[in-house]
Amino acid sequence: MKNFFCALAALLLLPVLAFAELGPGDMAPDFSMQGSDGKTYTLADFRGKRAVVVAWFPKAYTSGCTIECKSLAQNGLLIREYDVSYFMASVDPLEDNVGFAAETGADFPLLSDPEKQAAEAYGVLHTLGFAKRHTFYIGADGKVLKIDRDVKPATSAEDMARTLGELGVARR
Repeated sequence: MKNFFCALAALLLLPVLAFAELGPGDMAPDFSMQGSDGKTYTLADFRGKRAVVVAWFPKAYTSGCTIECKSLAQNGLLIREYDVSYFMASVDPLEDNVGFAAETGADFPLLSDPEKQAAEAYGVLHTLGFAKRHTFYIGADGKVLKIDRDVKPATSAEDMARTLGELGVARR
């Protein structure tokens, strides 16, 4: 009978553990996503080398996402002062992100996760099937430094650069 209750307790806790929210100090889930620049990016490739920022966005060609992407494109020099690789990511098909990157003048890769595996791992997949607008700051050690769940599209580049400084990410 004791084994039955232990098994029942484990079964009831499993969904809670499966949906535990990612937070600072946790290892960032690895991903492998195609970029709008034709390359495939894997988080593990940056481990031990540099910090990474992944700015998830809901949908290419929408108002807020266009504003955010243009902010990063027009003010990317602020971000590039730091030893960091940065990306925007969505669950849009690669073709959409390629066109969106060209339209917004993005000089950084937009990553595509059409199978939604990375979005699920990062806890950003909305019940309606798009990614929530959250930005993940990941240290060179692969651990989450910060998650910004209150991204302001118009000032995203300035906010990202300020946050990198606050987190102590090395300057180039």
